[in-house]
Amino acid sequence: MTRFAPAEIQTALGSGLLSFPVTHFRDDLSFDEAAYRENLSHLASFPAAGLFAAGGTGEFFSLTAAETAQVVRAAVKESAGAVPIVAPAGLGTAQAAAFAKDAEEAGADAVLLFPPYLTEAGQNGLFAHVKAVCDATSLGVIVYHRANAVYGVDTVARLADACPNLIGFKDGVGDIEFMTRLYATLGDRLLYIGGLPTAETFALPYLQLGVTTYSSAIFNFVPEFALAFYEDVRAQNSAEVYRRLREFVLPYLEIRNLGKGYAVSIVKAGMRAVGRSAGPVRPPLTELRDDEFAALAALIGKAAA
Repeated sequence: MTRFAPAEIQTALGSGLLSFPVTHFRDDLSFDEAAYRENLSHLASFPAAGLFAAGGTGEFFSLTAAETAQVVRAAVKESAGAVPIVAPAGLGTAQAAAFAKDAEEAGADAVLLFPPYLTEAGQNGLFAHVKAVCDATSLGVIVYHRANAVYGVDTVARLADACPNLIGFKDGVGDIEFMTRLYATLGDRLLYIGGLPTAETFALPYLQLGVTTYSSAIFNFVPEFALAFYEDVRAQNSAEVYRRLREFVLPYLEIRNLGKGYAVSIVKAGMRAVGRSAGPVRPPLTELRDDEFAALAALIGKAAA
C-alpha cells in the first residue's frame, strides 16, 4: 500500500520547499550508504516538503539501476515517513516504467520522470512515454519538462485527462508564455515545480505563473538560507528576495557558470565547504578548481555570518 493517494502527495509536495539531496560517494566512487543516510537524517530535520532521492543533483545519470534502487531504499528507510521521498524514473520507456514499479515496491511516495534518453520525440511519442510510466505505478508522477522532453500544452492536458496519477509538472525550460498558457489551461489540476538550474533565481516571477514551489539544490549545504528565501518568495517580500539574490544567489551563479556540469559539482563543493563532505562527483562531471572552491567557501561564510 502506498502512503499517499495521488491527490494527497500532490498537496503534500506543494506545501513547502523541495530539495534534491546529493548522492554520497567514497573516494573510489562507490555509493556510501551510511554517509548518505546520515545526511538524509540531517536534511529531514528541516521542514522540507519532499526530498528527491537520486535525482539530477543526486547524479541519477551516473548511477546503475541497482544503485538507484539502493539509494531510493536508503532514503525511504532513513526518512521513515518523516518527509516524502520522490524517486527517479528515466532512460527509455521500458526502463522508466521499471524504475517507477521499483520505486513503489521500495516505499517511495512519488516519481519524477526524467526526459527519455538521447532520442528526440514528437508529442505523440512523449504522450505514450508518460502514459506508460503512469500506467506502471499507482504512485503520483511528476514530469520533467526539459531537454528532449518539451511538452506542448495540449499534450499535458491530454495526459492530465488520461492519467489520474499525473500530479506534477516540473519546468526546466523557462518559457514564460508556455507556463502562462499551461496554468491558464489546467489551473490547479497539477502541481507546478520550478526546475531551472538554481531555481531561486526564478522563484519570485514564477510564483505569479502558478509555480508555488521549486527544488532547491542549495538546501543541501545552506538549508536555513534556502528555507528563509522560500518563505520570502511565498510572502512576496521582494525586497528580501532581491537582497538575498544580490548577496548570495547571483554570486553563486557566477561560480557555477565557470564550468560545464557545475550545477551538480558546486553543490558537492558546498557540502565540503560546510564540513559535510559527500565525496567526489562521478565522471563525466568534474570538481571545482581550488580557486573556485575558495571563492565558494568565502561566499558561504558570508551568508552564514
